[in-house]
Amino acid sequence: MLMQMICRAAKPPSSAMASFPRSRARTQLCVLPGTRQLCLRKNLLYGFVNLVSIPFKTLRGISRSLGVSHLCSITNMSSSLQVELVPCLKDNYAYLLHDVDTGTVGVVDPSEAVPVIDALSKKNRNLTYILNTHHHFDHTGGNMELKERYGAKVIGSGVDKDRIPGIDIVLNDGDKWMFAGHEVTVIETPGHTKGHISFYFPGSGSIFTGDTLFSLSCGKLFEGTPEQMHSSLAKISTLPDDTIIYCGHEYTLSNAKFALSIEPGNKALQSYADQITHLRNKGLPTIPSTLKKEKACNPFLRTSSREIRQTLNIADTATDAEALGTIRRAKDNF
Repeated sequence: MLMQMICRAAKPPSSAMASFPRSRARTQLCVLPGTRQLCLRKNLLYGFVNLVSIPFKTLRGISRSLGVSHLCSITNMSSSLQVELVPCLKDNYAYLLHDVDTGTVGVVDPSEAVPVIDALSKKNRNLTYILNTHHHFDHTGGNMELKERYGAKVIGSGVDKDRIPGIDIVLNDGDKWMFAGHEVTVIETPGHTKGHISFYFPGSGSIFTGDTLFSLSCGKLFEGTPEQMHSSLAKISTLPDDTIIYCGHEYTLSNAKFALSIEPGNKALQSYADQITHLRNKGLPTIPSTLKKEKACNPFLRTSSREIRQTLNIADTATDAEALGTIRRAKDNF
């Protein structure tokens, strides 16, 4: 009955849903990320009873056979924050945030309006907030159309207040803001841009890093320095290891190829790269990741790795920020 309740799409999905309880504990039960929805067919009640009666080990085994690494929680849904991936443009992700208790909805980094409007319309939802991590058009391109259509408030960095379209609420490093009943901590993470910020939801253990931290990489240094990027990544690295990372782009497959080229002996990276390839071959997202996984595999969080330093001829005396600069230049030319 489980598979009767999963509607598979032949093409890559337009969105993927994840939900996280406010408690740090996460029960690992859900369906494949990337499926559009649970298709409740004729025998809805019978199917649901069968689903909830399946032992946890059985569900876990099914998820492993499908190559799923990030599973949603279906526990405590009455007090949870839901996160839905919305692919935009060529490789961007916007994220719809839905507070189940109040119905409040926000979107992080809408590069274009139409995919977000479509995702909202399918569930007959309004949009209350637009959260921007930085000013680049591929993260703010949908701001004005969404604001005009829904009356949503635009939230962004005070440093970038003159470069974020339609900004209403200005936030700075260390500010606390409430999304419905969920506390959001603003972390200043410059490097990619001067005014880049990340949105950390401590209650659900998730962070939206925009173009600062990608899975297996970091953003290009358009407006910042290696020292700034290293400092920004160090801030994120202080969060709990089980923090869930939502980044701005689906770059993970190409990032994995570069990471393996400079640290081929990293067993954790080899395993993750295989998993990434499997997911992308199925047209599925590799996002979200976890901080623990990034610490084990992401070369920009592994600037002290002896293998990486030897591969790129980085001196033992070089600082981690200097090493990051060398790794970034190598990635730019890869």
